[in-house]
Amino acid sequence: MDRYEQIAGELRQRIERGELRPGDRVPSTREITRRWNVAMATATKVLAELRGQGLVRAVPGVGTVVAEAAGPARTPAPAAARPAGERQIPRRLAVEGGLTTDRIVAAAVAIADAEGLEALSMRRVAAELDAATMSLYRHVPDKDGLLHLMMDQVFAAVSFSAADTALPWRSRLELAAHLLWDMFRAHPWLASALSVTRPQPVANALPFGEWMLSTLVAEGLDVPTVFTSYLTLFNYIRGTALNLEMEAAAEAATGQDAEAWMHQQEPQFMELVAAYPTFLRLTTEGYDFDLDQLFEFGLHRLLDGIAVLIDPPAQPSSSARS
Repeated sequence: MDRYEQIAGELRQRIERGELRPGDRVPSTREITRRWNVAMATATKVLAELRGQGLVRAVPGVGTVVAEAAGPARTPAPAAARPAGERQIPRRLAVEGGLTTDRIVAAAVAIADAEGLEALSMRRVAAELDAATMSLYRHVPDKDGLLHLMMDQVFAAVSFSAADTALPWRSRLELAAHLLWDMFRAHPWLASALSVTRPQPVANALPFGEWMLSTLVAEGLDVPTVFTSYLTLFNYIRGTALNLEMEAAAEAATGQDAEAWMHQQEPQFMELVAAYPTFLRLTTEGYDFDLDQLFEFGLHRLLDGIAVLIDPPAQPSSSARS
């Protein structure tokens, strides 16, 4: 038995014993390489084997999780029954108590979270709710209107506490930035849905803007600087978060996380950078790419820049210059 089959067997036993339940994350390729001391290619085969048996599946924005039908009483499906990259929402939303706007929006958010906005349609939402497609239009105007309600519902779930108002300006902006980042992580579709150049009137998003703008105004910045700083910070977070949606879609389509994909592309990439000594040296030394760390680094550099606007460094006196 090959090594990847042994590891897959161990994980399958944990699923069958109920130690890993439907919806639980299974070890990523990186975790498998560290825990079992195997190559990335072997780790990739492990997850491919489990997907082929229908035991796990990739969920955008989450990772590889135990499939809903997996468990002690489950008969493994043949590999052809669940192709790699299959995309579906974690569970079906049953209709209880009739069709309402909130239920429609909740179903739409669940679909978009798991499958991306490209999978969202009025027909798909109706199917998840066991309702006629035309019945949705009594509660939402159209798909664009539904998307607007989805954004509003997502923002409504996050708020600031009264205690947060006593924080210094930098901590206030860090708090807002992390709340927004976490929201984008939970809902990978949100970053592309929001527009900076044509901002949508999302009522529940206004507290974020008010929080950031009032923080900057309180530090004595002029109006153009306040708005420019706010938009720069917001667009940095949103722009970085666009990678979450792209990566979630790529992982669902290929069945590989970013590290497994990079490992597969490494020979071709190394051939390309061979002519660029600095690029080659740094690549050979290694870089552990992490989107959360990238976000943190950029956030703190932006706040460092805003700090200079709020408290400019002292200029040397004329006597010191002479």
